[in-house]
Amino acid sequence: MHSQPPATTLSPALTLLLATATGLAVASIYYVQPLLRLLSDQFGVGSAAIGLLPTLTQLGYAAAILLLSPLGDRFDRRRIIAIKAAGLVAALAFAALAPGFAALCIASVAIGLMATLAQDLVPAAATLAPEAERGKRVGQVMTGLLLGILLSRVASGSLAALAGWRAVYASAAVAVALLIPLLWHGLPRFVPATQAGYGSLLASMAGLWVKHAPLRRAALAQGLLSVAFSAFWSTLALVLAGPEFGQGSAVAGAFGLAGAAGALIAPLAGGLADRRGPQAVIRAGALLVFVAFAVQAVAPASLWLLVGVAVVFDLGVQAALVSHQSVVYGLDAGARSRLNAVLVSVMFVGMAGGAALGSTLLAAFGWRAVPALGAVAALGAWAIARRR
Repeated sequence: MHSQPPATTLSPALTLLLATATGLAVASIYYVQPLLRLLSDQFGVGSAAIGLLPTLTQLGYAAAILLLSPLGDRFDRRRIIAIKAAGLVAALAFAALAPGFAALCIASVAIGLMATLAQDLVPAAATLAPEAERGKRVGQVMTGLLLGILLSRVASGSLAALAGWRAVYASAAVAVALLIPLLWHGLPRFVPATQAGYGSLLASMAGLWVKHAPLRRAALAQGLLSVAFSAFWSTLALVLAGPEFGQGSAVAGAFGLAGAAGALIAPLAGGLADRRGPQAVIRAGALLVFVAFAVQAVAPASLWLLVGVAVVFDLGVQAALVSHQSVVYGLDAGARSRLNAVLVSVMFVGMAGGAALGSTLLAAFGWRAVPALGAVAALGAWAIARRR
């Protein structure tokens, strides 16, 4: 069964709503990171145990990408969005009221599971957008997602300093709750693209990987760029605190603003992909990432250079991501949720690998090893993007 185009088109107001909802959904994963010290003191647990909170959130997110996101092709996507948004509100509220560390661990898993709401909103935008403007429209929604990732740490740390960590989760729950009626009334009903059973949906993702070479290239190239992205951001606070820079956590949090400047390129990159073709944008994005990290690896230590690197490489990563999504969503209109799940799953593997490799290389060889890793990964992505 093929999906029928919904009657509603993607107006600027609906685009803004989807971008806002996507940003708030994905931000829920990252609120905990600046709070770890406060939570460690609150519940009397050590650094190893408190590290379970972001780990459990990420594991919940990864599991839901594979196990829940494909349902967007089988059921009305509007209903799935509403259910996940309500679930996210409940998970955030439970975190705000958590009486102990174990309860907060459970809430962290639930937040990760429900935050994959973001991965239902982006395919919804791709379905509603006119084909000639799909890259631009998806890019605008992706700006919300990327700003959610990059600014969540700044917002969480600032609010916690003013009102405590529980206020972070409570405010996030209220913000998502306010969006639910707007999403329900703003989105049309989506006709399911398939009547396949759940097991068949999961199995079909492997078939999509085998069938579509552009999907494999997009996932592998973006996965490598995710290695570079994650290696930088997961080690930044440690690098800044080192003798070369001597900066504290406040400066590390403020770097989210530098990354956000790069994220704002997403709609422009999507529009350029519509006009010139996505492959040229992907290659240019990968090249920007390579140049930024190569310069950082050999140049003298400079805080302002590090800011510039964050802006340039993030611009490259986001431009490539929006263009890769434009490629992937054009492969099969009836499988957009599953195609997105495959792409994001490989990106997640890259994120996890980048965090692990970045930390290991930093400890073994010093801070310059991290941009060296980023440059090598970006060069690999550029080589993949050159293949047809």
